[in-house]
Amino acid sequence: MRWTLKPKPDSLKVEALQKALQVDSIVATLLLERGIETYGEAKKFFRPSLDDLHNPFLMKDMDKAVARIEKAIANQENILVYGDYDVDGTTAVALMSSYLKTRSELVLTYIPNRYDEGYGISYKGINFALENDFTLIIALDCGIKSVDKVAYAKELGIDFIICDHHRPGSEVPDAVAVLDPKQDECHYPYDELCGCGVGFKLIQALASNEGKSIEDLVEYLDLVATAIGADIVPITGENRVLAYFGLQVINSSPRPGIKAILECVNKTELTITDVVFIVAPRINAAGRMQHGNFAVTLLVETEYDKALQHASEIDNYNSDRKEEDKRITEEALIQIEKNGEQNKFTTVVYQEDWHKGVIGIVASRLTETYYRPTLVFTKSGDKLAASARSVRDFDIYNVLEACSEYIEQFGGHKYAAGLTLKEENYEAFKQAFEDEVSKTIDRSLLIPEIKIDSNIDLNDITPKFYRIIKQFAPFGPGNMTPVFMTENLKDTGYGKCVGDDKTHLRITVTQPNANSLVAIGFGMGDKIDIITNKKEFKAVYSIDENEWNGNTSLQLKLRDIKDQETDL
Repeated sequence: MRWTLKPKPDSLKVEALQKALQVDSIVATLLLERGIETYGEAKKFFRPSLDDLHNPFLMKDMDKAVARIEKAIANQENILVYGDYDVDGTTAVALMSSYLKTRSELVLTYIPNRYDEGYGISYKGINFALENDFTLIIALDCGIKSVDKVAYAKELGIDFIICDHHRPGSEVPDAVAVLDPKQDECHYPYDELCGCGVGFKLIQALASNEGKSIEDLVEYLDLVATAIGADIVPITGENRVLAYFGLQVINSSPRPGIKAILECVNKTELTITDVVFIVAPRINAAGRMQHGNFAVTLLVETEYDKALQHASEIDNYNSDRKEEDKRITEEALIQIEKNGEQNKFTTVVYQEDWHKGVIGIVASRLTETYYRPTLVFTKSGDKLAASARSVRDFDIYNVLEACSEYIEQFGGHKYAAGLTLKEENYEAFKQAFEDEVSKTIDRSLLIPEIKIDSNIDLNDITPKFYRIIKQFAPFGPGNMTPVFMTENLKDTGYGKCVGDDKTHLRITVTQPNANSLVAIGFGMGDKIDIITNKKEFKAVYSIDENEWNGNTSLQLKLRDIKDQETDL
């Protein structure tokens, strides 16, 4: 692991913020590292307000989208709410359809079949709209690159409104309205919304036309927060506000579908991390293993008993998903070794019978073993489909653009993307992908990095300090959980490997003239030699709480440990 200590902010700025907020230098440093320099900015950070959300009409084409939907409602047109099959897409469809159904009964949802139609807008979906007399399609979390399909729909007399957050291509679809803050011509103040977030801005605009305020839409924010966490968008700016209030809804009055998923969760307060690891995988499992419609059905259900039944079905899909991704990951690792590709700059693997619904998860698993840009391919109809994952600070989307001569279709983000290509182009693409990454990647990015916020002593860790750190939540990209380093540590002598398979490390750390603290390192049992025989070491960790037998105490959640003399 590569430890990187963040540069210290300007000392005068630290002192000024300390004085303005009446906090210690560590807290002031953490805030400055997050771009917060004034009392006012700190107030917005620690006390998010719905008033901080931007006017939705600042987004390009918002007025056109609202006018077209209002016209459709007034003329009693059939409206089809169309979205991707992942968490962001299905939550967006649930949000948009449930809001529109408060205005019109002529609203239906459509999620494409992952295996039959693939990602995004499909000709099959457009033909469904034609056959069932839909004259308006609202596409969520997809569509920004569907130039040909939107043109096809237009020829049939079907209008499109695109609500997307992916990067546009060189040409934007000729839709009635294209809502995507990443468009060059769009000057919306915040461009990191997820697909569900863009959908929320649209219902915010529609509601304002009815004379409603943002407070009237808070009930939808459990969906938005779930999408923000699952889609790994930055939890900064507007996303932070949406996630903050969405978590409040999840923890106080979630919709029946989310409440049903959380039925067996024994926690008094869920964090965004809990949403990512408990709620999101189950919603995703529907589209991965069966059909995204199951997720939408769960999320729009209003009766709790029925929601419990839907959640139980989806939980079974999630169990199937776990088995599939474990098996495919094992097969992919064997393939890498068999081909002698352990030392390449990229991982590109393919097997025609791998389950298309889990290749994205497998790509993420492979980056945990071989830390490098990764693509996992499977057969999809007469083409090959892949999920791409990258490593921190490396833009895999740019690499795909450079290799686009071999690709039929691609889209996504800096760290995650999807693509299709013809089978006969697989080997040429694989080599081109390897060549492009080897040319452009900084070699240091191929070593996992831990970014450290501050070097502190154990005496700095107090209940008051932890209470302030908790207020930095919700955590995520752009505002990660603070990570600290402490040097000259020793174990009290009771450090040991724990867990059924003894793969975890539990130690009690001390420092001269400081109180001791328990530290737990998951998967770090193989590092026990570093702390034995009272040897000095340094640790990188976040601060956590441990609840046991009704007692709560602070503990260190270890990220890594090294011998005291080892360089970062």
